[in-house]
Amino acid sequence: MQETALERARELSCWSGPVSPEPLAGGLSNANFTVVDNDRHYVVRVGADAPEHAVWRFNEITVSRAAHLAGLSPGIHYFEPDVMVLDYIEGGQTLDEAAVRDPAMLPRVVALVRRCHVQMPSRLEVPGPMFWVFNVNRRYVHLLDTKENRLRERLPGFVELNRTLEGAVGPILPVFCHNDLLAANMLDDGERLWLIDWESGGWNSALFDLANLATNNGFGLEAEKRMLTLYFEAEPDQALRYRYQAMKVASLLREVLWGLVAERHSELEIDYPAYTDRRLARLEWTQTEFEALESPD
Repeated sequence: MQETALERARELSCWSGPVSPEPLAGGLSNANFTVVDNDRHYVVRVGADAPEHAVWRFNEITVSRAAHLAGLSPGIHYFEPDVMVLDYIEGGQTLDEAAVRDPAMLPRVVALVRRCHVQMPSRLEVPGPMFWVFNVNRRYVHLLDTKENRLRERLPGFVELNRTLEGAVGPILPVFCHNDLLAANMLDDGERLWLIDWESGGWNSALFDLANLATNNGFGLEAEKRMLTLYFEAEPDQALRYRYQAMKVASLLREVLWGLVAERHSELEIDYPAYTDRRLARLEWTQTEFEALESPD
């Protein structure tokens, strides 16, 4: 697939002459390249619709445009089916999990997430997609239950867990979320942070982005408490902590199910079983922590 994607990136009609795409590390669902054309630097994302993940590239383009207008993401230089060419962030360094957890970085990251939630809605050209994690999880289980997979015997337990977590989270006030806050989706150019990769962007609970940020980047209890305090501008009470913990488990359940689906469908040369197993380990101990909590009701 990488060679096919590279050829696609090389032959795009937007280039002023011959270009030499260079593979860009990272990306769990796309092939990415950097390209220099007329002394300007770009990033090319090559990836088709992924119906198994409910990823539709027309949504990604719409949301990416809004993110650029909101000052969160680089501009789109060109697009065509299955391909998007983005402006390159000069000096942009991809964060890693340790950088996201750094006490000096955390306020900047939380501010970036809040800007997404507050500023994206007014920049959308259309209402935008919904990303309700519990329905995402139900859909993944349905897909997995129709085919052989190595954790099939655990699917009924995942269904019950998902139902319990949805009840624990309760009613929400939707905001526009990124929904995939891996460290690799945040860049630091030395002056500001950027958010990239909007294929999962959609309306959701703010608690999902916060839980997703924490679980994807290995936050400890103190980092989580500080994150919640920064975001809500007050220390979290018992009810908020309980709902947040439920969303943490839901976020990790989604990651496990995503990994299982990717194992079957993706053609990228990525060790998806290892990814799934790492998330499953986090899910199991996070679920244990949640089940030890007392419901505020």
